[in-house]
Amino acid sequence: MNLPRVEQADVKSKRILVRIDLEQIELQSKNTENPSLQRFLPTLELLTKRGGRVLLLSHLGIPKNSSETRWSLGPYAELISKSLNQKVRFISSTNLEEWKEVSLQLQDGEIVLLENLNYFSEETECSLEFIKKLSELGDVFVNEAFSLSNKKLASTTGLPQILESYAGSLFFREVDIFYHLLSRPTKPFVAILGGSRLSVRWRVLNTLLTRVNSFLIGGGIAYTFLKSRAVPVGNSIIEKDYEVLAHQFIEKAGVEGVQIQLPIDHVIAESFSENSKIKSVDKMGILDGWFGMDIGSKTLSAFEKAIKNAGTIFWLGPMGVIEFEKFANGTQKLAKILSKSSAKTIVSGKDTVSMVYRSKLEGKFTHISTGNGVCIELLEGKLLPGVQALLKNKEIE
Repeated sequence: MNLPRVEQADVKSKRILVRIDLEQIELQSKNTENPSLQRFLPTLELLTKRGGRVLLLSHLGIPKNSSETRWSLGPYAELISKSLNQKVRFISSTNLEEWKEVSLQLQDGEIVLLENLNYFSEETECSLEFIKKLSELGDVFVNEAFSLSNKKLASTTGLPQILESYAGSLFFREVDIFYHLLSRPTKPFVAILGGSRLSVRWRVLNTLLTRVNSFLIGGGIAYTFLKSRAVPVGNSIIEKDYEVLAHQFIEKAGVEGVQIQLPIDHVIAESFSENSKIKSVDKMGILDGWFGMDIGSKTLSAFEKAIKNAGTIFWLGPMGVIEFEKFANGTQKLAKILSKSSAKTIVSGKDTVSMVYRSKLEGKFTHISTGNGVCIELLEGKLLPGVQALLKNKEIE
């Protein structure tokens, strides 16, 4: 992917507009260890060390107007300051002329955080007049908000129309990882897919079908596949509209020489709740009236054998109902198995990433994506607006 990288930018004494996504940092858990915050800091450090004058742009929530102060970005300035060990000044005004004056007074290496872009309806409307006014704040634009790449916003797709623009370090890595995953994965390529809804994963499954060597399928999506093979699934989540499609997918995978492994044992519950009576079952399938809640130990062992010789592993979606602690075991143990793999390991999806961090295994994976739904669209082969804006009609390499 022929994206211009921030490392290539001449930023000395220039005003740099950097688009970040603070919405990924939960207000109630603001701390310097927050992974979403830590991962865009290298770009800020690079820019300030090279003498750039940094203006941070972000959004939060869906405020009706600037009088809704609960959506103010003010608290994040202190958080970023502590994480960078550098003063980050917050500009609470929503007057664009005042923003421009601030930008002109910045000194080399300084950082300011501007107020919530969502206080301006023109941000989501992608107003050309608003884009022009924003562009007057800077000389260079850097996009470090990969999680917004699927949206058309004044600050992400508009600014590159006017300003010299670059992908931030994390943004570039996200795009590079996922395009290589589709085009040049090291084989054998194993895709592990979980989550609750097969319909949400369907396009990813079909996109990966001709690229992977095997699928390991768990979570709620597995029950529709099992039902399509006449395996008893009790009251487990299924999507009836996808039963025939799931059956056909398995047949098509066989023709393509792609192996599909489904759960061979289950942790089941009498009701869909944390405090329900539970038991483990295997060959008999899931009992009538019971719910499949997690994969069992035999399934984990089978998955581990498939993972052992993999060259590339992509994991998206939990193996069980991880919001209930007693059904998080399969997902947590799978994370530990993957952390020991010598393969290139890529993890995506909010719940999956959360489990990796909960297990304190983040340093054991090749790449942990911040993109959530955005990476799914990349895997579906879409050229996203935020990426296209930085390419500026360049060919994809």
